[in-house]
Amino acid sequence: MSDPRPIGVFDSGVGGLSVWREIARQLPRENIICLADQAHVPYGSRRLAEVRALSESITRFLLAQEAKIIVVACNTASAAALHHLRRTFPSVLFVGMEPAIKPAVERTDNGVVGVIATQATFQGKLFASLVERYAGNVRVLTQTCPGLVEAVEAGALNTPETKSLLQKYLTPLVEAGVDQLVLGCTHYPFLRPSIEQVIGASVAVIDPASAVARQTARVLTQRGIKANQGQKACRVFYTSGDAANFAAMIERLLPLSGKDVEARAVRWRAGRIYLAS
Repeated sequence: MSDPRPIGVFDSGVGGLSVWREIARQLPRENIICLADQAHVPYGSRRLAEVRALSESITRFLLAQEAKIIVVACNTASAAALHHLRRTFPSVLFVGMEPAIKPAVERTDNGVVGVIATQATFQGKLFASLVERYAGNVRVLTQTCPGLVEAVEAGALNTPETKSLLQKYLTPLVEAGVDQLVLGCTHYPFLRPSIEQVIGASVAVIDPASAVARQTARVLTQRGIKANQGQKACRVFYTSGDAANFAAMIERLLPLSGKDVEARAVRWRAGRIYLAS
């Protein structure tokens, strides 16, 4: 049985596009709707209760657009709200992000791995449980990176200022001997070329987006709700920020041309999301 309903994806900003990219690559026939809550970016500095409330409202919006599964393409929202969402919407299928501790531990040669993420991700129970479960004999070094999410949102992917931030955050990890670097925020893959310039060829970068896309495909297959193989995929993007600027960022960050990008504005009112009139 085929199911033409879309996959719903959301993040606090353009970071979710790095996960969208992998889902679209692995599931090219699936309709996808993607919401970037740019009115509240970044989530990493917000209170736990606020992130939960934002995530719940976004979920309600995506369900109103008939999403058949929801991918929480934000590490902070996954850490803060995924369990809450599953309790609140027990019949809804969710896939969340988690720092790729397990593959980093499996691949390390010297027993030292690094993780870059937001403070909210590091403070969440999920991160602590992953380290406890998989990294008993491995040193896991963590680094918060204030300013990087904002740099990606501004399109400053390769500026001297962004490179200076990366040097500041990554050099201590390299000097400490990490041989695996986990990207624990979905914005960071868009900085990967600059990150690799700083850390050098001896440090492997791990982006969990491909694993999230594979898990999404597994769930759809298990439930028998994949799209028909003959279906021409429709992709719609929503933002609570400026739709024109968002469309321009999509074209810059994704392998899409203007004719393939439909960016629509949504607005927050009284804690709920509505299509902009």
